[in-house]
Formats: sequence, C-alpha cells, structure tokens
Amino acid sequence: MSLLRAKIQDVFNEPACEKNRGKNATARKNGCSKPLTPGAAAGGCAFDGAKIVLQPITDVAHLIHAPLACEGNTWDNRGAASSGPTLWRTSFTTDLTELDVVMGQGERKLFKAIREIKEAYGPPAIFVYSTCVTALIGDDIEAVCKRAAEKFGLAVVPVNAPGFVGSKNLGNKLAGEALLDHVIGTVEPDDAGPYDINILGEFNLSGEFWLVKPLLDRLGIRVRACIPGDARYFDIACAHRARAAMMVCSTALINLARKMEQRWDIPFFEGSFYGITDTSEALRQISQLLVKKGADPEILGRTEALIAEEEAIAWKKLAAYRPRLEGKRVLLNTGGVKSWSVVHALMEIGIEIVGTSVKKSTVEDKERIKQILKDDNHMFEQMAPRELYAMLSEHKADIMLSGGRTQFIALKAKTPWLDINQERQHPYAGYDGMVELVRQIDIAIHNPIWGQVREPAPWDCQPAVREERPRTKSETATLHAVQEFAGTTAGDFGEC
Repeated sequence: MSLLRAKIQDVFNEPACEKNRGKNATARKNGCSKPLTPGAAAGGCAFDGAKIVLQPITDVAHLIHAPLACEGNTWDNRGAASSGPTLWRTSFTTDLTELDVVMGQGERKLFKAIREIKEAYGPPAIFVYSTCVTALIGDDIEAVCKRAAEKFGLAVVPVNAPGFVGSKNLGNKLAGEALLDHVIGTVEPDDAGPYDINILGEFNLSGEFWLVKPLLDRLGIRVRACIPGDARYFDIACAHRARAAMMVCSTALINLARKMEQRWDIPFFEGSFYGITDTSEALRQISQLLVKKGADPEILGRTEALIAEEEAIAWKKLAAYRPRLEGKRVLLNTGGVKSWSVVHALMEIGIEIVGTSVKKSTVEDKERIKQILKDDNHMFEQMAPRELYAMLSEHKADIMLSGGRTQFIALKAKTPWLDINQERQHPYAGYDGMVELVRQIDIAIHNPIWGQVREPAPWDCQPAVREERPRTKSETATLHAVQEFAGTTAGDFGEC
C-alpha cells in the first residue's frame, strides 16, 4: 500500500498539467478530483478508469482479482474496436467469495487463475487488476505476478488501481504508470525507423482510428503503437522506439506522454482528429516533429499535397449539407477534447454553438474554446438535468450532442439527439468521419418523427360537434339541461 500511495502522489504532482502547476504544494497533493462519497454515483472509480485505458489492448487477457460484481460492472464499457484478436472480449475474474477472504485464499486463487489462462489461451501477457476488496485484505498482487511470470514464462502485469483510491481519471493515469513500469521498453524492435510515431489517448471508438491510419500510411508514417485503441501487447512494449507522439486525450494519459519524453526523448503534442481543420493541423504537426527528429524534410511537401487533396474531397461532400444545416443551433453536452474539437468542426460548416460543457476539460481545452467561440459565455461547467430540459423545451437548440446518460432529457423535450460519446455507433474522426458526423446531424434534425411527436396528442383534443340535421325543440331543451348541469356551454367544445 505504501508503494501505491507513493505512485498516487506522483501522479497528482503532474508538471505537464497547467492547472496543477498553478496550485500550491498542499493543494497539489489533493489531486484534481473532488473526494468520492461512499455509496454515491461518482461516474466511475479508479479501477474503472484503469480498465477503460487497458482493456482495448486486444490480445491480452484481463484478469480481475475481485468478487464477481467488480468485473460485471466494468466489462466492455467502451465501444473500442479490434481489427484482429478478440481475447479482450473474454471476461476473466478470480471470483473471490467470503470464504476466500476469511481463509486468506486470495493470492493462491489468483496464481491458479493465471495458470489456467496461460494453459487455455496462451496470451502474450496477462494484466491483473487489484480492486477494493483485494487491496483492503492485503493481497500482494505484485509478488504473485512476479512469481507467475517466472513460472509460466509470460508477462504478468500488476495494475494497482483499487477503486477506493480515487476517481476514474486517476485510474486512467495509474494505468499509464503500469504500462511505464512493466510494459513499455521491455522489447527491442528490429525494424525501428525514422517515421515511427505513437498515438496516445486514442480509443478507436467505433473503429474511428481506422479512418485516420490510412492517411498516415499514405505518408509513409507508421503507427508504432496506438495506446490503447486496437493495440497489441508487443507494439506497446516497443513503443519506446517511436520518434514522435501525438496526444489525443491529455486528461487521461498526459503522465504517460511526459515520462516517455523524459525517458526516451519522444516529443509529443496535443491534437485532434475531429474536424477538417484539426485533422489537417494534426498531420502537419506529426510531420514537423518527425523532421525535427531526423526524418527527410520532403515529407512536409507530401503532407501538404495530401491535405489539399483530402480537404477538397471533404468540402465537396459537405457542400450538400450546408444549405440544410447552416444556422442550426447545437448544444454540446460532453467534455474533454471533444469540448473544443467538435465545436470547431461544426462551426466550419456554419452550425451555431449555443453551449458546450467543460466538465472534464483541461485548462488548455477551455482556452481553445474561448479562442474558437470568441468568449466564454457559451461554456458551462455543469448543467443540471432540469436546466438542460428547460433549454431544450424552449427550443434554444435544434439538436443536442451528448452521451447516453442525457439522451432521455432531449427525448422528453422532443428535441433531436445524437450520441457523441463512447457508446456511439458511427466513427467521426478524420475527413470521412467529419462528413459522417454532419450526415448524422442532418438525419437527426430532419427526421419527420419530430414533427409528429410535437403535435398535440389526440386525447388532448375535443372534436367539434357537427350536426347532421337541425335539432328539435325537445333535443335542444335536453342539451341545454345537460350543459347547465355540467356547467358548460356549446362554445366550450371546438376543434383541437
């Protein structure tokens, strides 16, 4: 536990974080997240965050040393995609019971589970995750993993990120520390070249990195390791021989990028593959970093030629949507890098941004939003569901882009909604991804269902009374008697 405590303090003291540098020594030790309230929904624990970062490593067995519920609650919680191995989709857990805890059988059961996975699947590595229960009872997963690695001749990586130590974001960073301590640099590649790069913080959601990788392939740039999206264990183990790196989500893995720069002199920058302009800028910066590290400067010219060709194709496709979407208002309820990259992407085709959340955004993210929107009046740290509903029901936005948690607020307000977070079904990265994003927005806004659901319900309407023939004196007297008894008049009835 003392080693874990030291690791957590090291992660809190992140010199590459602008927000962290502005704190005093006492505040820096407390980290960036609010303390968790036991029993409250905190948006994920540290174990959940570590699992999010490491599970997309597709050829690795992920073994959860915990009672069954820990694995059940976190399994496959991201829509990452694999181009090959499927072992990461298999759930492994030691399934500790009360008897195992009382009798001290946790470490023995863990060792046996590692052996069974080795014999049944033969993976290149097994990642072993500590959880609240096993950390509290003192199971030494570091020692068990070391012994198992020696015994079975494969990499067994301990991931010390029990849920009670902090938030999901802290777990992201602890996962990066596990890769630094036990994986990266453990294998020497025999094919290292001047055009090798790493992509950090890219999760390949819905396979969207596959829209970007062909662009890099055309430039002769090889992705040595994409961490963690569609990754392979040996690619990550060789990641220390890349010449440059791009950071896609600094909130999650800034510590990994900074320490790789310190240890192996791999410069990095933060960029985005969302939107035409940002995709082009990312390609330029990758090429420029490679040239600074010794690559042939001719790659700069080839990069500009590729950008010009791809931008022309993308803008031609987007021209068909501009008349239908220009002036439409979008409310963006997400965070992190998407809080500014998607904003920039949508404004490129004339869509108006009425608000964007910055709940999970860094100081740099917020500064980018201010530069794009020219002010900070459209930024909100957190908006309560009641406020979101009021904004949408008053038609202040034509569509909301958010995650699945808030979709029902938009549906209740009878407003179009599009999933922009990890559960989405469509890839939005790169030039083709931008076209797909605009197409999905167009489909959502102009779906004829919204005109129907906004109509008054039939049971809220009273049809007008139509006479087939003139009433008799007796019928008229009877109608007046009924109306007088009911307290109504003939004028109270009319069409909806």
